[in-house]
Amino acid sequence: MTPQQISLIQASWASVVPIQDTAAGLFYQRLFALDPEVRPMFKGDMQSQGKKLMQALGFIVNSLTRLDELVPVAQDMAKRHVGYGVKAAHYDTVGAALLWTLEQGLGSAFTDETKTAWATAYGTLAGVMKEAAYAPA
Repeated sequence: MTPQQISLIQASWASVVPIQDTAAGLFYQRLFALDPEVRPMFKGDMQSQGKKLMQALGFIVNSLTRLDELVPVAQDMAKRHVGYGVKAAHYDTVGAALLWTLEQGLGSAFTDETKTAWATAYGTLAGVMKEAAYAPA
C-alpha cells in the first residue's frame, strides 16, 4: 500500500465514523444477503456486534502506518474466528460487503481511487489473516 492509499482510507474512514451505527447495520444486512449461511455465526446482539466491527475497523485504519502492531493483532483475530466457524472463502464475502457498505455510506466520495485503496488494504489484511488461520502448522 502506498502512503496515498493509506491517506485515502483514513480520510474516508473519518467520514464513516459519524455514521458508524448505520454503516454496521448496512454491512451485516449485505453480508447476510450475500451469504445467508454465515448468519448463525452471529449469536449475540447485533448492535453490540456492529460496535465491535467498527472498533476493529477503526483500529485497523489507524494502524495502517504501523503494520508491526497491526499484523499480530490481525493474526490473533483470524485464529479466533476459526473457532466461530469462519472459512477462508468467507473473507471474500466480507470484503464484498465492506466495499458495498463504504460505497453506500460515502456515496460520491467513494471514488474509484478510494475503492482501490480499500480493496488493496482489505486484500492484504485478509491474506495475512487467512495465512495465520489456515496455513499448515
